[in-house]
Amino acid sequence: MPPIRIAIHGAAGRMGQRLVALAAADKNFAVAAAIDRAGHPLLGQDAGRVAGAGELGVPLAAAIDGAVDVVVDFSSPAGTAAVVATCRQRKLPLVVATTGLSAEQLDDVRQAAKDIPLLWSPSMSMAVNLAMKLADVAAASLADHPAGADVEIIERHHRFKEDAPSGTALKFGEIIAARMGQTQKQHGRQGRPGERPHGEIGYHAVRTGDNPGEHTILFGLLGETLEISVRATSRDCYAHGALAAARFLVGKPPGLYGIADVLGNQ
Repeated sequence: MPPIRIAIHGAAGRMGQRLVALAAADKNFAVAAAIDRAGHPLLGQDAGRVAGAGELGVPLAAAIDGAVDVVVDFSSPAGTAAVVATCRQRKLPLVVATTGLSAEQLDDVRQAAKDIPLLWSPSMSMAVNLAMKLADVAAASLADHPAGADVEIIERHHRFKEDAPSGTALKFGEIIAARMGQTQKQHGRQGRPGERPHGEIGYHAVRTGDNPGEHTILFGLLGETLEISVRATSRDCYAHGALAAARFLVGKPPGLYGIADVLGNQ
């Protein structure tokens, strides 16, 4: 089987560079295009050299030019909107790994999935998605606990992350609320907020150094606490997950897929 011709959108960014390097080292892939925003100062330079992976013969460009089998987007919300439109027009499978999308942008993603195979997930980490399954099981088990269970979500990321709480933290909360029925979101606390209401989920965002990502889900009961924690030690876990998603998506019919589909296929 010939290698999958992959286009990486956001290729000059921190995650994009890791995707270029890891895809170049994977015999299942051939880096066919490396894309970033128009006007980026590195446009025209070899994408492999930018990523520290050696010469690839693929220049960093502002648009997809040539034949590709799948596109992976690790860019910005504005960049995602543009690449979704391009892939929809060209009927290209698309993995959307960008976080911080608005409700309107997420709706565009869902609409595009009617025409192309599109995989979107708030996290490309396989461990995070397994932790989401565990959180779902815990929430279902504790939903009717006689003492009640308080849920708090703590997430830690690097200083460069622009959105808070993380999309992954919000997804954990969405999964838990669907089982336990919380209707309120509390983003941090200060002053004298009073007794904690049972129907809320607390979110706490920490931004420090170069932390690639940690999430801790606390289920607090009277006399005991359950914690589900997942930690990334490098960005490679997200890049490997995105590449697994790209392999999964090639040849699929139009539709909206998630990492759970990738995990179920392994």
